[in-house]
Amino acid sequence: MLEIKNLHVKYDQVEVLHGIDMTVQSGEIVTILGANGAGKSTTLMCISGLIRAHKGEILFNGKPIHTVPANKIVASGISQSPEGRRVFGTLTVLENLRLGAFTIKDKHQIANNMEWILDLFPRLSERKHQMAGTLSGGEQQMLAIGRSLMSSPKLLLLDEPGLGLAPILVQTIFQTIQQINKNGVTVLLVEQNALMALKLAHRGYVLEVGNVVLEDTAARLLNNDNIQSAYLGKH
Repeated sequence: MLEIKNLHVKYDQVEVLHGIDMTVQSGEIVTILGANGAGKSTTLMCISGLIRAHKGEILFNGKPIHTVPANKIVASGISQSPEGRRVFGTLTVLENLRLGAFTIKDKHQIANNMEWILDLFPRLSERKHQMAGTLSGGEQQMLAIGRSLMSSPKLLLLDEPGLGLAPILVQTIFQTIQQINKNGVTVLLVEQNALMALKLAHRGYVLEVGNVVLEDTAARLLNNDNIQSAYLGKH
């Protein structure tokens, strides 16, 4: 479904991705692991069209998207839930969700998506007329994911969905991600909590300072000694 070939990204004159290759197959959950500054968020933002590739290609269902504007990328079936949630605090939960459907013209589809999302996140249903800025961190994360699902994505990009949340909430969010995947949405996940990410994912990539240094099934990465000492705190 997604193919990244020899992707180079620069911020001004500094190159932050040095020719990475990745693939995501339809129906998978794939996770990208790495320390802060490894290039994980940059990779997602490049797929979304928020950052331009300096060199290389990104193909979605065989079509190049690395030169396509961000709104067209959303319309083609890729949606991102950003790091830090970035909900619109002065709008209600429902208004935030409706904004996620800006590429969809079919009112029935919007209504069906809304129903599905409020079903996925009952907490949002309870708070639908509340201002998003008054929600807890966990509720805002649910809203950010819900908003990104309103465009009916085939591929969902999740950037640090567990960041700053209590462990019990992280567990809830990750169970919902699994449910979203079972409903036919392919997921590319960036997450600091390597243990949770690898338990959820089918495959994983490890980024170190802008290079892919390891790629394997999630099960094998969980049992890899280097991964255990670097990300899982086992020595």
